[in-house]
Amino acid sequence: MKAAVCREFGADLVIEDIALHAPKAGQVQVKLDACAICHSDISFINGDWGGHLPAVYGHEAAGTISALGEGVRGFTVGDSVLATMIRSCGDCPSCASGHLASCEDRYDKVAASPITLADGAVAEHGLLTGAFAEQVVVDQSQVVKIPDDIPKDAACLLSCGVITGVGAVINTAKVKPGDNVVVIGAGGVGLNTIQGAVLAGAARVIALDLQEEKLAAAQEFGATDVIDGADKTAARQIRKLTGGRGADFVFVTVGAIKLFETAPRMLAPRGEMIMVGMPPSGAKASYEPVILSALSQSIRGTLMGDTVLKRDIPWMVAQYRLGRLKLDELISNRYPLEQINEGIADTKAGKSRRNVIVF
Repeated sequence: MKAAVCREFGADLVIEDIALHAPKAGQVQVKLDACAICHSDISFINGDWGGHLPAVYGHEAAGTISALGEGVRGFTVGDSVLATMIRSCGDCPSCASGHLASCEDRYDKVAASPITLADGAVAEHGLLTGAFAEQVVVDQSQVVKIPDDIPKDAACLLSCGVITGVGAVINTAKVKPGDNVVVIGAGGVGLNTIQGAVLAGAARVIALDLQEEKLAAAQEFGATDVIDGADKTAARQIRKLTGGRGADFVFVTVGAIKLFETAPRMLAPRGEMIMVGMPPSGAKASYEPVILSALSQSIRGTLMGDTVLKRDIPWMVAQYRLGRLKLDELISNRYPLEQINEGIADTKAGKSRRNVIVF
């Protein structure tokens, strides 16, 4: 089978033949129909977060189960599923408290990788999934059933980009009807954060971005107001739009450090900044703690929208069918696996909402 392999950080991926071991106990093999390109994949390809080479990345996928390991329950060959990077043991303190995306079990992505290249090298099981490939083998906790009639190119977006943005609002922040929300960055995850705020009943959903095209997209996805991110009066405008208070929640959906430092200025008393975007390892931000303390404000991280797959995916599928959650509109381009480097370049250029590899 074919896969796009990263052999050198920052270089183009190489299409190679790989061998995928049969699913072991508790594992599922999925024949993929689609895998979206996420900025997290690009960060790993660039070496921003370290890792082992060679590697196969990709983690936002959908397809059909093609084989089952011993002991797998609740799935059959032929089921339509999402394949995600949310791997949960079910027993650690985080899993036991319902935070499966923060599972504390350590999975060795090299020693336990199911991927071997033609030259015998073991490829890192990138982002626990390795979905820039025709098939994947993942833990059964990483898959969730979806209806057969939902297009896989749209469905695959639920594996990361959508649940990260919507989940940050619904699960992490628990935005309530009437809250005022600011979303910094109107890329793929930002648009889904906007959708989440709309679904939660936010009174105002204010989007900031540097590109007019993305601000227009933000309005398409439900933003009530848009502000040029380069405008030095942005914080002042936000206070004016919110009756002088500021935002109850500010979601930073991009990885630019400067934005993590300026976002708290947009908060209302008791407001929360939610860190959705992920800067490169080693990048540091600074704050004036006395202000956060005096105004009872807080800063909080979120990983994969604190998603519980079996709980959240059926709800999101229902919202999609009702026309309340946009998926098809998120897709900018579709590429065959052989053109993955073009899709990555387009994604890096910031030209697209989401690019999808179709098999």
